[in-house]
Order: sequence, then C-alpha cells, then structure tokens
Amino acid sequence: MPDNALQYIAQTLGLSWASGINLYAAILVMGVSHNAGIVELPPGIDYLSNPLVLLVAGAMYVVEFFADKIPVVDTAWDAMHTFIRIPAAAFMAYGAAEAMGPEMQVVLALIGGGFGTLSHATKAGSRVVINASPEPFSNIGVSTLEDVAVFGGLWLAVAHPFVFLCLLGIFVLFVIWLIPKIWKGIKKVFGFLRKIFYKKPNT
Repeated sequence: MPDNALQYIAQTLGLSWASGINLYAAILVMGVSHNAGIVELPPGIDYLSNPLVLLVAGAMYVVEFFADKIPVVDTAWDAMHTFIRIPAAAFMAYGAAEAMGPEMQVVLALIGGGFGTLSHATKAGSRVVINASPEPFSNIGVSTLEDVAVFGGLWLAVAHPFVFLCLLGIFVLFVIWLIPKIWKGIKKVFGFLRKIFYKKPNT
C-alpha cells in the first residue's frame, strides 16, 4: 500500500461518488487537474487525463448540462445512465487501487460501486419527485447545486482527504435517512399518474 494511501482512497471514493452524480464532470475535473499538475492520478486511471478522453467527456458534459435541467428529460437521462455511471464508478475505483494490490482493488471497486450507486440513486430518485412540480426552476437549481457539489467534493477529496472521508460518512447516513422519503414521494408521483392515465373499464 502506498504511503499516501489516505489520499488515494479519498480521491478514489470521491471520484466514485461524483461519478454517480455527473460522470463527465468528474472525469473532466480529475483529468484536467492531473494535466495542470494539481493532482497526481494513480497510474491505473491516468488515462482520464488523455486529451481524447477529455474531449469526449467535455462534449458529453455539455449535453448533460442542458439535459439535466429539463423536466422529464433529466429523469430519462438518469435512467439511461444507471447502466453507465455505476459500472464506471466501480471500474475507475478498481483501476485507482492498482498500486494497493489485487485485494484492495476488489475491495475499493465494491465500495466505489456502492458509493456510485448511492449518489446516483439519490439523484435520480430526487429528480422524479422534483419533476412533479409544474415549474422548471427547481430542476435548474438542483442541477446547478449538483454540479457545484461535484466540483467542490472532488476539490475537497484532493486538498483535504480526511475531511472529505468524514463528510462522505455523513453523506451515507443522510442517504439512509433520505431514501425512504424519496421512495414515498416517488410512489405518490406514480400513484397520481396512474389515476390520470388509467381508467377503470365500465362494468
């Protein structure tokens, strides 16, 4: 295990957590920071700084920036990205732990995938509830806050790894408290839609 294991773990879990919210922003932040000499990416994920990777991530970030702020479109986008964000979070966590040995690679891949799942599920579930609101400004505001959280969280993971890991623990507790409330809200939304679109046949 490398001497700066705490920083490696914070960066890895930070990247996984951020990927569940906005994968393309997370790649851009870490890749550009590596090229600027702000952070040294672990050898297993230094491909994030490749110009081609950054170009594609940048283009996709622009698409997501707008899609994420349009009601209903954001939910469809999140649904599609269930099959992208979570595997990417686990894959990058696995690569980032390359210097720590195969055992730690598997452990961090599982944990990283878990954090990616938590952040993605929280985002996607919240958006379903928010989309019940008729005005679009809630989506714009929440999406902007999510972008700020990704940039700020990754900066914290790099600059203050211990603080970030403590806040990540608080995030887990918050999600445990929040998920039942989100699920209750989702059930209300779908129950309302069912009443609108489903009519009992005349007997």
